[in-house]
Amino acid sequence: MSDYAIVDSPEEHRMEGEFRVLDPEKTDHTKDMETWRIFKIMAEFIEGFAILRKYKLAVTFFGSARSQLGEKLYEDATELARRLSKSGFTVITGGAEGLMEAANKGAYEAGGQSVGLNIRLQREQKPNRFLTEGQTYNYFFTRKVMLTFASEAYIYFPGGFGTLDEFTEILTLVQTSKIKRIPIILYDKAFWEPFTRLFEEELCKKYKTVSEGDLKLYRIVNSVDEAYTTVMKEVARN
Repeated sequence: MSDYAIVDSPEEHRMEGEFRVLDPEKTDHTKDMETWRIFKIMAEFIEGFAILRKYKLAVTFFGSARSQLGEKLYEDATELARRLSKSGFTVITGGAEGLMEAANKGAYEAGGQSVGLNIRLQREQKPNRFLTEGQTYNYFFTRKVMLTFASEAYIYFPGGFGTLDEFTEILTLVQTSKIKRIPIILYDKAFWEPFTRLFEEELCKKYKTVSEGDLKLYRIVNSVDEAYTTVMKEVARN
């Protein structure tokens, strides 16, 4: 007799169930995962790259969709996006509310290009009203690829798990040379310093899982002036 309990295999592969959650529209729940879904994923890539090819000089803003972070951060994101738009940048965001809306608003009101790459969620996340162009994705992974290749600079305002995920994604791709080195700017010292302190004291010094050079891949800024100057200088250098 075996000393190990036997776990029965589920009737449905987890992948099939997850795809139904990600993309419930027109799904036949009586059948296995439809092969056409692969083509739908391909279509999101094709449509996304077609949009991005239009904008050769762009900056992407990341940040929370929630509004509890206060008026100052919203106003700062709006003003920074306005200045960068006036300097010729297309402003790209996740297309939702909160700090993403703030950045789109700055570009839109400046008369510039304001792009939103939204995501369809079970809890409805509507595109904000300050977009000149946008796309809504079913899948986070296709949306993340679009955001990865979107811009010449990435600005991270305070946010939750999604913002942290997007930050570490870009950081890892630059660290491993999967994409070229680009400006990675963390806006708001009070919010970001606890995270960067973890990188420095724990990951670098204690566990040595990142190098000192990796800590130079991002920069913390604390004002619109500093963020704007950093983007302009770094993009010109690259």
